[in-house]
Amino acid sequence: MVFVDAYDGESFGMQNIPKEGGFLIACNHASFFDPAFAGGCISRPIYYFARKSLFKGFLGWLLPRVHVIPVDRGEADFGAFKQVLTLLKKGKGVMVFPEGTRSPDGVLQFAKKGIGMMACKTGVPVVPTRIFGSYEIWGRQRKVPALTGSVKVVFGSPLMPQEIDPGEFAEDRYQVAANRIMAAIAAIQPPQNVIV
Repeated sequence: MVFVDAYDGESFGMQNIPKEGGFLIACNHASFFDPAFAGGCISRPIYYFARKSLFKGFLGWLLPRVHVIPVDRGEADFGAFKQVLTLLKKGKGVMVFPEGTRSPDGVLQFAKKGIGMMACKTGVPVVPTRIFGSYEIWGRQRKVPALTGSVKVVFGSPLMPQEIDPGEFAEDRYQVAANRIMAAIAAIQPPQNVIV
């Protein structure tokens, strides 16, 4: 929580984080700081994804030590997916950004179907999560992060498998599931209006 506190941060809906068992955090993505902002609020260990190209030099040493899984962006990375399955079976939490990359303008983007596949294949609860204020601190338009700002992290009610998965034989099953998860993220309102 220290990192979030540095930016006048608050978290809401902490009771929605499962206390045990595997789960997915599905979060919007507008800033390099988003993994730290959202993950820093959670007392349980959380695993993350980062593109393989970042795993060089010092980052190549550091990232695996802070629970980061390398992934080939833009293609199906079955090795990374297998790691996620293993982690969830072991009762771990994994954070996923359904949009796949940072928003160019801070506005929510369409979800990629990868999150839908993870949710359908694993059957774990998915916690829709929305961060407010991170784009202003270090969005794509900024070369360096702002030194001050206000960040609010809101964890919504967990989505159960039956709320996400349209069924094994549904057309475009994984994209439908991804869209449902993204809709739950979009439905989260700024903290002054949110009831969690």
